[in-house]
Amino acid sequence: MLKKISRLFQIKTRLEAWLVIYAIALGAVERGRHYLDLYPGWGGWMLAVACTGVVFLAGAKLLDSVRPAPALVAAGPYPAVIKRRSAIGRNRPRRQPLRRAAVLRTSRRTD
Repeated sequence: MLKKISRLFQIKTRLEAWLVIYAIALGAVERGRHYLDLYPGWGGWMLAVACTGVVFLAGAKLLDSVRPAPALVAAGPYPAVIKRRSAIGRNRPRRQPLRRAAVLRTSRRTD
């Protein structure tokens, strides 16, 4: 029974995500108006902007969570290319190849 009730609170489609974002935006604007009344001046405006800015962060997270994941294997007649890790890790510095056109070893010019 709890599983059936918990399924009601899951966001499954992009339409549901947009509706939740709209509800969050309404609450954020109302809270921002409250801050403008409570703290007149520059501080109230900054708090109001922070409230409405949170809507962008929450909305992006919601929309990303309902977007379907990309396919791990590319569909097509050819097999997928397996990416292998290089034997040399990035933790160890590599020596840059010497360019013939550069006058100094420290120069990055390519003439």
